[in-house]
Parts: sequence; C-alpha cells; structure tokens
Amino acid sequence: MSAKDEEFLQSLRETFAVEAHEHLEAISTGLLELEKSPLEADRKRLVETVFRAAHSLKGAARAVNFHDIELICQSLEETFAVWKRGVEVPSRETLDAVHHTLDTVTGLMMGPGQASPRPARPVPPMVSVVPVPSAASEVLPQEVSVALPPAESPTREKSAVTDTVRISVAKLDARLLEAEEMLMAKLAVSQRAADLRELVVRLETWTKEWAAVQPEVRTVRQALERPTGDSTGLTGARRLLEFVEWNHDYLRTLESKVTALWKATEQDRSMVGKLVDDLLEDSKKMLMLPLSTQSVFFSKMVRDLCRDQEKEADFVIRGEEVEMDKRILEEMKDPLVHILRNCIDHGIEQPAERQRRGKPARATITLAVSALDGNKIELLVSDDGAGIDAAKVRDAAVRRGLISLESADQLSEADAQALIFKSDISTSPIITHLSGRGLGLAIVREKTERLGGRVVVQSRLGEGTTFRIALPVTLATFRGTCVEADNRLFIFPTVSVERVTRFQAEEVRTVEGRETLSLNGRPVALVRLAEVLELPPPERPPEEPEWRPVVLLGSADQRIAFAVDAVREEQEVLVKQLGKPLSRVRNISGATILGSGRVVPVLNVADLLKSARRMAGVARPAVKGGRVTQAAVTAKSILVAEDSITSRMLLKGILEGAGYSVKTAVDGMEAFTLLRAERFDLVISDVEMPRLNGFDLTARIRADRKLAEMPVILVTALASREDRERGIDVGANAYLVKSSFDQSNLLETVRQLA
Repeated sequence: MSAKDEEFLQSLRETFAVEAHEHLEAISTGLLELEKSPLEADRKRLVETVFRAAHSLKGAARAVNFHDIELICQSLEETFAVWKRGVEVPSRETLDAVHHTLDTVTGLMMGPGQASPRPARPVPPMVSVVPVPSAASEVLPQEVSVALPPAESPTREKSAVTDTVRISVAKLDARLLEAEEMLMAKLAVSQRAADLRELVVRLETWTKEWAAVQPEVRTVRQALERPTGDSTGLTGARRLLEFVEWNHDYLRTLESKVTALWKATEQDRSMVGKLVDDLLEDSKKMLMLPLSTQSVFFSKMVRDLCRDQEKEADFVIRGEEVEMDKRILEEMKDPLVHILRNCIDHGIEQPAERQRRGKPARATITLAVSALDGNKIELLVSDDGAGIDAAKVRDAAVRRGLISLESADQLSEADAQALIFKSDISTSPIITHLSGRGLGLAIVREKTERLGGRVVVQSRLGEGTTFRIALPVTLATFRGTCVEADNRLFIFPTVSVERVTRFQAEEVRTVEGRETLSLNGRPVALVRLAEVLELPPPERPPEEPEWRPVVLLGSADQRIAFAVDAVREEQEVLVKQLGKPLSRVRNISGATILGSGRVVPVLNVADLLKSARRMAGVARPAVKGGRVTQAAVTAKSILVAEDSITSRMLLKGILEGAGYSVKTAVDGMEAFTLLRAERFDLVISDVEMPRLNGFDLTARIRADRKLAEMPVILVTALASREDRERGIDVGANAYLVKSSFDQSNLLETVRQLA
C-alpha cells in the first residue's frame, strides 16, 4: 500500500472511531432499555435499533479492515436477529454476555492500533460468550445479507444531515482559545478608555485652576495698559500675558479634541466589548454539552456495580437536556463515578434487607441536573438507601486521628456527616477494590472546589442520602475580586468570596491562641493574606490603618477571614495556566493579565484555606495515613502468604520496590507459624491455599491475643459477595480481587493499614 493510500485509510479509521462510538452507544442504550421489561411494541423497536446499529458497525469495520470488530459484530447481529424474530426473549444472562462483548469492542477500539487489520483467529475469545441459539441457523443463512427496510422519514433525515456537520473537538477548543484571547483586547481597550478619561479629568482640573486666576490676569492687563515711563519691563510682561492667553486657547482646543477622542473610544470600547462577549458566548455554546452525552456511561456503570454487589436499583436521570461546559462535564465525570459507587456500595441495601425495612426490593438512584440563578448549575445525586450513620463517621474520624473525642461529641449531625469528605474517612468494615480507602469523596470535594464549585451532603438515617454540587456553567472566564497585599495584587474567585467588610484592631479577639473576628455573631479565624502566602515583608512597614479590609472565604465547612491592604475591584478574569515547571504552585491556580498589562496571580481557594488553617493553628492533627517517609517505610515488615510462586514473587517485588521489608510463606500454616515466632506489621494473604486457607488464617490471627490487632489484607480471585462477606466476618481489614488488581491500590491499602 502506498503512503498516500495508507494516509487515506488512517483518515477513514479516525472517522470510523467516531461512528463506532455512536453505534456502540446506541446498542448500549437499547440494551439498558430492554432490561426494564418494556411493552411488546417497545421491545420490538429497541431490538430493531440494536440490530441496525450492529449491522452498520459491522459494515463500517469491514470498510476499514478491522476484521476482529467485524467478526464480533457478525456474532452480535446474529443474536439480535434471533431476538428480532421472536425466537428468543433476551434473558438477563444473555444481556450480561452482550454487555461484556461490547466492552471487548470498546477495548479493541482503544488498543494501540485500534483493531487488528487481519483476523488472527476466526472469532475473538469474548465473542464466544454471546449465545446464539441453534434456531438462528434456520433463520439466517451462513452468509448474512439483510435487506433493511427504508427509513420512516427520509426527508427529515436529509434535512438533519444538512443542518448538522461534524467538527473535530480539537478545532472547537482552538476556536474557543482564540475567542478567549480576544478578551485581553477588550480589557486593553477598556484600560485605554480609562486612561483617556483620566486625561480628560486632568484637563478639566486645569480649566478650573485657570478660571481661578482669571481675575489676576485681568488686573495685570489693566496695569499694563496704564502709561509708564519705562517700557522694557512692560514688553516682557505683555509677551508673558500673550503666552498665557494663547496657552489657554490651546489647552481648550486640546481638551475639546481629547474629550471627543475619549467619547469615540468609549463607543469603540462598547462595540468591541459586545463583539468579544458575543463571540466568546457563542464559542462557549459550541462546547456546551448536555448530561445526556454521558447518560449511557453512568447507566451502564450503575448496572454493572449493582450486579457486582448483587443489589437491585433503578437509575433515573433528570435534566439530561441541561447543558454545561464540556470541560466541566469531563472533570466531573470522575467525582460522579465516586458518588454513584458510594450510593451502591454504602447507600442502598440488599433486596432482602430493603423488604425487611418495608422498602421496595429495588432501590432508586437519581442523577439530576438543573440550572440555578447566577450562571450556575446544580448536580444532585440521591438514593433511598440506609443513609449516613453520623455516629459511625464520628468514630472513624476519631480512629484516624482527624478529630479528638471531645470535638466529636460536640459535632452536630450535619457537621459529622460532612466529615465524609475528609481524606482517610470511611465507614466500610473492609477495604475492597470499590471502597474502604476513604479517598473517593475527598476527591469529589477537591475536584468540585477546583472548578469553583461546592458540594454538600444531606442524609437521614434509614431514608437515604443526597449530594448537592453547585458548579459554574462555564470555565472560560469568571468574576474575580482584585485585592492588594504588601504592594502586590491578587485575584480571589468571587464565587468563593462570601463577604467583603472591614474591621478595627480592637474588634480582634484571641480564642484558644487564635485571632478571630465576630461576623454575623459567629467567631471566624482571622489571618493576613501576606503571611499565608509567605510574602517577604516590605522594607518600610506601612502604618496600620484605623479600618482594614477583610475578605471572608468559604468552602464546604470552612470559613476564614483574610485581612488585606485594599480591595480594588471586581472584574472579569481570564485564567491562564502557569505551565511547566510551575504547573502546581501551592495557593496559586493560575494567572491573569489586567488591562494595564500587569500579570496578577489567581489564588487557589482550597489551597489557601488549608494554608490558613495551619497558620491559624486549626490544622487537623497529623494522621496515620499521611505521607509516609522512606525511613518510616523501611521500618515496616510485611508477611506475604501465597501458594503460587508467581503471585508470591510479584507481591514481594511490588512491596520491596516500595521500600517494605517482606517475608513470604507458601501457605497459611507456615504464615501462622512465622507470625508466632517473628514480628510483622501487616499480613497479605491469598485465600485458597493448602493446609490453612486465608479465611482460617485470618480467624486464627483474630483469636490470638497477641496477634488480634494485626492488619490483614486478603488478595484473592474469589470475587463473589458471599466471599467478601466471609472476609468481613473473619476480621480481614481489606479484600482485594485479583481480577481488578492494581499495584497502586495495593500500596495505598498497605500505606493506610501498616
């Protein structure tokens, strides 16, 4: 194949990737709807939809020589054809198999070469799980050739094609960046207009001063007109007077021209500003996406997790048509995954337990999007499960050293529930591949606040839990509050500013060694922005003013007042990333350029609050799960019990590579003997081993008075709910499944428990 042909084929494959994604999404959506047991007419329509999508995907794959995908689609098409003719009603097991097969196609699409151009085998291994009934051979010949019925409304489809074009997202991103850059021109024009306005004001001031000395000028003129003997001095005075009068006329002309220029500039500024705002707004709209673009992903994820946990739930999405910035939707995908996992793993109960409590066997999980006032949106995730047990959350926080026992007793129900957003907080009795590490909801808050949003949780024990996330609609620009500290300018995101006020020195109170202000009747920690940012002090410290401005920042359960030297103004801000090597600077999220050309840092509110808490003496105590130093790691000794030499050496290599001291045992009996003879900090064990399995080993450890507190991690291929529950019953601290084994997950679990 020539280079030109290869380039053309590559272009076709890129187009195919987009088309394949649409077909796979259509099939997934149809399968999810089929599982809801629709009416017969709806079932036929859905089967027809997935059949057409599989047929189209097969043809597209053949056109670009993706034979593996073509063979899979052939198998899917035959299965759907049987459903279509009513030979078989899709069972739950069959739908599971088809979902797995679609995952295989997606995996092939994401592979290094996207797919194999030539089949290395007749049918990929995963395809064999799609059961094609024997009746299929009577329905379809060996070589399938299906004549599809004509479209219902070809005119409408043709119109849709002409009204819609496909544009690369990369091109749209580039256009948006260009539109955002024009905002700098708008700000610069505004600055020029302000400069001209200042010049006009200065000329007006000169005019007033000139008017004030006019009587003296007239007096001098009258004196010059009187006859005198000496004319030498009079000549110079007359010349000076003539110059002053000329200067007056000249400046009046200059004032007139500058005023006209200022008015014209104001008109230009208004026009350019409107054009830039309209262009930027239209560019933003091009990259606004509704939640419906991710609905299939979330629906399938909820379905798969419920199957994995042997739970039942209806997943309801509301407000799918509400649009938001593509970048926000992409950034919030991971937090929403964590929340939905939390709903399924911790929230909703097993069907039998729900019925015992008088609830329907099937739980309901809702994801809703709605528009709020002030260019914001709200994401709401709720379930009708068991709710959050505030007492368990308090106990977990005390156990982790995040709060003292006395502080825990004083927490309200809402404050205790808010602790779930702290890192290392989990009420799960065991760590699994899904939950238990206490990181998921901490990530939710961190990402939400990084986007300029807020997240709160509301829960009633036994009734359910609701997460509310408020976010800006777009990320391109935002309103910022410009402040001054030690002769330097900084920008606060206005969305995080709860209040701007001022205080006098005598209003400051010291509570438990911390400076505080009383705002709305409540004490709020007071810090100085310059000190939090560790700015070098000025050579000549300015005198403390009688009144000093203060900016109150709020985020989740934290509120801190920042004293500044001055609050300049609120303005539109376009944030620029700092780039390498400054991509992550503490307390700074980026920078913006003012209309004057001055570069001003934009403050990271989440970081700033953490820094301020440490400075104000309200930082949380050092926790067991904090960053582990190399010295601490080398002191930890781990015993690995695994009968497979390959798995044993793999675990040993991973742990030793992280700096731990590792000893191995070939089964549970040898491991228990070593535990009685030597000192270890943690045990990692397989379950299925000769002589003494992992469950029995854990039970023996818990029954031994000297070993009862030893952390135990079970790493096994047994993935059923019954096996996980048995792990909990015998006292394991973590249960990791080998099929979803991840090195980073193992090390993170060890870090938390060792």
